[in-house]
Parts: sequence; C-alpha cells; structure tokens
Amino acid sequence: MSMNKLAKFAEMATYDHVVESPFQRPDSPLHELYGRWHQEFFKNDNPIVLELGCGRGEYCVGLGRMFPDKNFIGVDIKGARMYSGATEAKNEGLTNVGFLRTHIEFIHKFFAPGEVSEIWLTFSDPQMKKVTKRLTSTYFLERYRHFLQPDGIIHLKTDSNFLYTYTDYVVKENKLPVLFQTDDLYHTLEAESDPAVREILSIHTYYEQMWIDRGLSIKYLKFQLPQAPQLVEPDVEIELDSYRSYNRSKRSGKDTAK
Repeated sequence: MSMNKLAKFAEMATYDHVVESPFQRPDSPLHELYGRWHQEFFKNDNPIVLELGCGRGEYCVGLGRMFPDKNFIGVDIKGARMYSGATEAKNEGLTNVGFLRTHIEFIHKFFAPGEVSEIWLTFSDPQMKKVTKRLTSTYFLERYRHFLQPDGIIHLKTDSNFLYTYTDYVVKENKLPVLFQTDDLYHTLEAESDPAVREILSIHTYYEQMWIDRGLSIKYLKFQLPQAPQLVEPDVEIELDSYRSYNRSKRSGKDTAK
C-alpha cells in the first residue's frame, strides 16, 4: 500500500537534508540559512546548484550522483512529490543533495548574493497565460540575479515549444550569452559529441520519458545571466503548445500568447 500525503510529510519532517518553509509572504524575513548554506547545510565550499520546480526530484538526485563535487538543492512547493527524491537521496547517502520546500516566487529570500552558481529548470509549466509566472521571465531572472554568481548559468530543459521559444526571445532580446542550444536534444549531433551534454542525456525524469515515448522533442537551452544591464521583456506573440502534457493544457481558446 502506498504511503499517503500526511505520512510522507511526517517522515520528510525528520530528514536533515530537507528544509521546509512553505508559508513565505512578501514581507517575510530572510530565511535563517540565507548566506549560510555552505557552512551550515552542506558543510563544504563546493558550488551550489538549484533545480527549481524539481517535482519528484529525479533530476536533482541524478545530478548529485553524477557530480559529487557540486551541491544540489531541489526546490518545489509540492512536498508529496518531493518525498520520492528526498527519500532516494537519504537512502543512498547522497550528502551533496538537499531539498527546499517553498514557493519559487520567494527564492531570493533563501540565498545570498553569489551563493548559487547554476540553476536548472526542468520541464517547468510554460504558464502560457501569464508572463510573470514563467520561470524564465525577466520577473524571475531578476530574482535569480540576486543570488547567482556573476555570469551564473541557467539550464532550461523542456518539452514545451512555447516555453522554449519564449525563453529564446528573452535571451536574444537581452543579448544573454548562449552556451548550448538545441530544439531536439536527443537527435542533435552536437549533443552526441559534447561530453557534458551526453551526461545530461543520461538523466530522464518520469514525465520526460512519457513525453519522449509520445514522440515529443526535448529542447535544451543553456545560457549565462550577467548582472547587468536591466532586463527587457520581449514584445512578441508566440504560438501556444498544440498538445496537452501532464497536468497542463492551453487554458485558452487563442492560438498565440505574449
């Protein structure tokens, strides 16, 4: 019999590598670990990498296995999903993997300037109706700037053509340095020849595998986020995704959105 949500929450509350702070507000103070993740949480000086919207945490755990010289934190508000990855990391003794349960909107209250080196956005909801909810919007990029190291790296991996196209416009509008880009990750010669990208290919989340099995192409965009100048939101119309993905729909009768 599978464990219910309350039992998962109760067990996860005993995990030392899980930080729960789900009730943040705009006027909430900075979290007690702000600026202290290296010293107090990981107890090392290795680079910190965030996975925002980590879901079940498969990617965060997979990266932790692959890169023991980096620290990984999966961030999500859905504790019942997070339980899976958190338990897997605990059972494997992955001391470089942690989890933070909170709303991503308040992520800047948890990390100090320069405390994070990279961000992974894996199969985020494209949020086709509202720009400021997209995790690659200038609204969120400005928050990431608060704690990313200078020229910190952002990885976007998505099945959504809408989110990929939108992010590409954001990157081009603001002349952000692109390190790697493909609209078909698993059928790209560069991906097959680049060792770093080949490592990325070896990690599949549960839902990613479902989308691959359905014949959807996976897009990947890796870019740097400088601290200046001020970011500008692109003024473009983008075709909406034509399919329904997990827990996701067009949510609109329109064919395009800004």
